[in-house]
Amino acid sequence: MPVPEGKLRLGGMALRNGLLVHGPTHWAAAVRTRDGAVKVASGPKPRFSAFDGIPGLRGLARLGEAFAVIPLVKQGLPEAKLPMESPSVIGVAAGASLAGTLARRHVRGVTGDAASALLSVAPALFALRGGELAAYHGVEHKAIAAYEADDADAADASKEHERCGSHLVAPMLAANVAGTVLLRKALERPSALAGGVVALASTAAAVEVFAWSERHADTTVARALKRPGFELQRALGTREPDERQLEVGRAALAEILKVEDGVQTLG
Repeated sequence: MPVPEGKLRLGGMALRNGLLVHGPTHWAAAVRTRDGAVKVASGPKPRFSAFDGIPGLRGLARLGEAFAVIPLVKQGLPEAKLPMESPSVIGVAAGASLAGTLARRHVRGVTGDAASALLSVAPALFALRGGELAAYHGVEHKAIAAYEADDADAADASKEHERCGSHLVAPMLAANVAGTVLLRKALERPSALAGGVVALASTAAAVEVFAWSERHADTTVARALKRPGFELQRALGTREPDERQLEVGRAALAEILKVEDGVQTLG
C-alpha cells in the first residue's frame, strides 16, 4: 500500500523498551524508562542521496541510513534498548552462524544453502519472542497505520503492516540461495568476499522486489510476495500491545511529526 497523499513516509524499528520512528529527514524515539516515565529524543538522520536513482544501490543506501541512525539514538537516548542488545540473542546469533557454516560444509547443494539461509534469520526471530519487543513491533505498525488513516486511534489499527521489513525475508532468502548456487558454479572455492558480495546483492534485489510490490500492491503477484511476511508478522513478529506500550508509540509519533513539521516550516 503506497503512502497516502499528503502524508509523510514513515518507517520504524521496535526497541526492547520503546519505538524508533524514521521520517524523511529526522528520527524520533520514545522509551519507557525503569522508573515508568516516557522519555523522548529526536534528531536529524544521515542521508546517502547520491544513490537515489540507482536501482539496487538505492535500497542498500536506505538500509545504511537506518543503521547509521542507531548510534545517534543511543547517544540522544541512552535508555533505549536495541533489539539485539541481549546476551541470549548474541548467543543465538553465534550458534546460528556456526550451524550455518556446518550446513554449507556438510549438506550438499541447494539444501545446504537453503538451510544456512534459514538459520541466518534465527537470531531476529529469537529476539522478537523475548520481552516486549514483539509488542513494540505491533506498536510501530499501529502508530504508523493510525497516522496514515487520519483520526484513527492506534489501539484500533492492525498490528500487521504492508511495509514491514518482514516482507523482505522471503525474497532475500530466495535471492541468497540462488546467488550462492551460481557462485559455487562459477568458483570452486568462493572467498568470504565473494560471499559478502552475494549477500549484498541479495539484499539489494529483495529491496527492489519490496518496492515493486508496494507500487503494484493490488496485483496478485504482489499479494503473493507479501503473504510470507504477513504470516511471519502474525505468528511471530508482532503481539498486541497494551495501553502503556501504545502510549510510548504515540509519544514517538508525536515527536517525529513535530520535528518534520519544523523542517517543512523552515523550508
